[in-house]
Amino acid sequence: MLRGTTIVAARRSEIDYAIAGDGQVTLGEKVVIKNQAKKIRRIYNDEVLIGFAGSVADAFTLAEKFESYLEQHGGNLKRAAVELAQSWRRDKYLTKLEAMLIAINKEAMLVISGTGEVIEPDDDVIAIGSGGSYALAAAIALSKNTDYSAKDIVKKSLEIAADICVYTNSRITVESV
Repeated sequence: MLRGTTIVAARRSEIDYAIAGDGQVTLGEKVVIKNQAKKIRRIYNDEVLIGFAGSVADAFTLAEKFESYLEQHGGNLKRAAVELAQSWRRDKYLTKLEAMLIAINKEAMLVISGTGEVIEPDDDVIAIGSGGSYALAAAIALSKNTDYSAKDIVKKSLEIAADICVYTNSRITVESV
């Protein structure tokens, strides 16, 4: 199974939010097979930023399904996430998918989990993936103790995670608003 990634998102305001992902894809637990994968995307007229972790094919499937729900619900992030979570739990095919998504726009930041849950973090930072806990700790510290922009927070958080986690590399892609 293809795994190994770290995604982190931060929001400072309605006009300052960002998401970043590293580029590493790992086969099993021992082999890095790709260093420059892009695991973050702009969707829904570039208003929503998403990042995914877990099985690559599963993550693409969920991202496409999520975007279709965004289209159906006029860009309402929370409603689209709930619809995705409900279909994830109902559909026999989707319940076998092993992936997580972070979705962020000017109004909300959500984690859509592999068990079909929708979680809105308490803070304006969140991270998922193999190095997620490292990136999250760094993002919390940076958001509480600096005046960095959301873009700087996610980039520096991933750089810190890459120094600690063997499943995170420093080939970082950032999308921001």
